Amino acid sequence: MKKLLAATLIATAFSAAAQAETLNVAATPVPHAELLEFVKPMLAKQGVELKVRVFTDYVQPNLQVQQGNLDANFFQHQPYLDEFNASRKTELVSVAGIHVEPFGAYSVKFKQLADLPEGATVAIPSDATNGGRALLLLDKAGVIQLKDDTSITATPKDIVENPKGIKVRELEAATLPRVLKQVDLALINTNYALEAGLNPAKDALVIEGGESPYVNILVARKDNKDGAAMQKLAKALQSDEVKAFIADKYKGAVVPAF
Repeated sequence: MKKLLAATLIATAFSAAAQAETLNVAATPVPHAELLEFVKPMLAKQGVELKVRVFTDYVQPNLQVQQGNLDANFFQHQPYLDEFNASRKTELVSVAGIHVEPFGAYSVKFKQLADLPEGATVAIPSDATNGGRALLLLDKAGVIQLKDDTSITATPKDIVENPKGIKVRELEAATLPRVLKQVDLALINTNYALEAGLNPAKDALVIEGGESPYVNILVARKDNKDGAAMQKLAKALQSDEVKAFIADKYKGAVVPAF
């Protein structure tokens, strides 16, 4: 009987292990990795082990998922994904929309945009969609005028009016907080602003409104986006618990999109 019981327990353990699923997900540190860490216990109760891989760039998370080294990523919005797929010949897809990080403009030298001097140096992200997003915000704020004020892929070449003659520097998004003291104005993605200790709701000279179309999404491959574990992760990230966590932790700097 003891041998039979032991055998049964071992078989049960192996069965449970076989049923458990692991999801390896790439994320930028704030708020994406923090949100994933928050839902880890929820997923564990559902038989899904979530492993979070933290990246500080916007390229490798997509390449690693496309190549099958990781299952999913959580760091980007749809316009960025569309541009990435087109330029890199990848076929990644959105699983679910989670939150919006209102994009903002920051300065340690000036307290309002009207104080920007002639020839001010303004740093924006160098990737196509976030660079366009930055220019659209400057257009809306009246700092410049673009040829097309709806184009998310606008570049400095599309500036048709530049009253103060600002000089636009295109830099990798992750480096923008580090050059803030070296420029007059920097337009920074909220995840990097939060990492640098900036509060978008208080520190941004101008910030996108709640109507922003740049919803951050959970991204996977076509072959695994509908998997049971992936759908459990999507549901957890869109839960009331996550909504409350976002409201309490980020105080308006991150806004739920569900």
